[in-house]
Amino acid sequence: MAEFINSGNKDTRSGFGAGLLQAGRLNSKVVAMAADVTGSVKMDAFASEFPDRFFQCGIAEANMVSMAAGMAIGGYVPFIGAFANFATARILDQIRQSVCYSGTNVKIAGSHAGITLGEDGATHQTMEDVGIMRMLPGMTVVCPCDYNQTVAATIAVSRWNGPVYLRFGRPSVPNFTEEGAEFRIGKAQKLLEGKDITILTYGHLVWESIQAAKVLEEKGVSVDLLNIHTIKPLDVEAIKASVARTGKVIVAEEHLIAGGLSEAVAGLLARTNPVPMRFVAVDDKFGQSGKPAELMSRYGLDAEHILSAAGQLL
Repeated sequence: MAEFINSGNKDTRSGFGAGLLQAGRLNSKVVAMAADVTGSVKMDAFASEFPDRFFQCGIAEANMVSMAAGMAIGGYVPFIGAFANFATARILDQIRQSVCYSGTNVKIAGSHAGITLGEDGATHQTMEDVGIMRMLPGMTVVCPCDYNQTVAATIAVSRWNGPVYLRFGRPSVPNFTEEGAEFRIGKAQKLLEGKDITILTYGHLVWESIQAAKVLEEKGVSVDLLNIHTIKPLDVEAIKASVARTGKVIVAEEHLIAGGLSEAVAGLLARTNPVPMRFVAVDDKFGQSGKPAELMSRYGLDAEHILSAAGQLL
């Protein structure tokens, strides 16, 4: 089994901040806006280096989207930053009309995504955002797994033409992908190659899936592990090829089953190659306050529950 070395826990929102700063240095048309959370979404370094290209919009996310759409029409590449819950559900109408329907080149950076926002509780957590965004025509949905990949993803997003939702989290998580590795939007990242079971995952669940795969390997089970960091457009060919080899699928995500990668994969395979599936995701529940690791365990989003799902399939 390939070795994945944790070079130290780092938060993915800091990866976004570092990537945004690099994108700003590479392209003078990149601008940024925050909804009174500049430090929380790590836009402060960009704001400091490019004060004429940063706009503090206050707690007015809907207005911020409208401003971003206008700047995009004017030839700029605007990134808007807010907590994922408020960057999606609160301003869905503006995103639908001014960004997707209008086809404007706006990048929506949703920080503090998922249940691992932790102590802030259900009103600030979001496990519906991927579903909301992937339903919108023309929207690209990107969810990197660690600090290094979030840096690369942010730069790639700045070069992508069209609306993008970039999702990342608050807690520090293992940083294990290669620094400076190419990030290809719409192309799954093959982490392990196996023949017995497929695991499709993204975000914080990638590391948990790697840990589960190690245990399975010790039991003689080989895992085909794909990091589906782009939920939309989905890498259909990579998923179909993996499933053709293994005939069994686990989808693991820090999101509701409804609307997320789980349903995207289930819909694809129902049309092309129906196989036994299990979903390590949240079934129709809101989150609650607690430590991130405790919440991941309570809601069944960890290596132990991935192993349980594998046991059911095997």
